[in-house]
Amino acid sequence: MKKNKDTVGGIITCIIKNIPIGLGDPLYKKFSSSLSDAMFSINTVKGFEYGSGFKGTKMLGSEHNDIFLKNNKTKTNYSGGIQGGITNGMDIYFNVAFKPISTILKSQNTINIKNNKVKILIKGRHDVCVLSRAIPIVESMTYLVIINKLIANKIIKF
Repeated sequence: MKKNKDTVGGIITCIIKNIPIGLGDPLYKKFSSSLSDAMFSINTVKGFEYGSGFKGTKMLGSEHNDIFLKNNKTKTNYSGGIQGGITNGMDIYFNVAFKPISTILKSQNTINIKNNKVKILIKGRHDVCVLSRAIPIVESMTYLVIINKLIANKIIKF
């Protein structure tokens, strides 16, 4: 990509293990919506899915439903560890999609302040892909969501 003076996007997958059962809320403070809010606050993020995500739309309800077992687990984990906005004790897994970085080293067509067509060429050192820099940001934002939910559920005192 660097030779082509272009950029690429990509997807980061995050897995949360050993999360307590019962974090979140069924309506306004869902665990899933809190994660989504946190991830979409990161620059260049264009998508978020958890559990089976978009693949789940191609399944039947009878296939997709996670059956609960006696040991506080589910037979499958299509819900991605969150059901009805509340953690169910299973691993939470989600994907965050990042668009290609806009700053490229190729000449591009645009318009100026007078609405005239012009070409711009950006110079300097720029990343080809944001993913390597975004991993610790995704992790940090995830930790913030978890800590906030632990405090809200009075599991830890602050």
